Amino acid sequence: MSETKTAAEFRRERLIRFSDCDPAGIVFYPQYFVMFNGLVEDWVNEELGIGYHKLIAEQRIGLPTVRLEADFRAVSRLGDRVILGLTVERLGSRSLTLGLHCFDREGETRMRMHQVLVTTSLDSHRAVEIPAALREAIMRGAPGLAA
Repeated sequence: MSETKTAAEFRRERLIRFSDCDPAGIVFYPQYFVMFNGLVEDWVNEELGIGYHKLIAEQRIGLPTVRLEADFRAVSRLGDRVILGLTVERLGSRSLTLGLHCFDREGETRMRMHQVLVTTSLDSHRAVEIPAALREAIMRGAPGLAA
């Protein structure tokens, strides 16, 4: 399994909404996982051009999370505009590690996360090789990544 880091980052701005927050008006920490899941879907749809629905519903390939490591640095509040960023840190034969980053417009880190996703068959629920089209799209978006 070849693994290399890359600097390519997929970004989206996001408004912190009422539904993201706890009664104190700050992001309730599990909501970051929801936000980043949406970012992964956008990345597969828009950056990779694969189509998340096509991957799941037609190709029957799942992307379950098998490892999460989160570091919360500063609070995000209702009404804040933050930037969510995604980089591919490692690309294996059946898994990929993503670096996920939430920061404000001035660059202050609110939260960082490392997430390991495994490609699985939604029929057998077993790990499978990353489909060739998905691997090629990831490689195009992260030219410094080893195959």
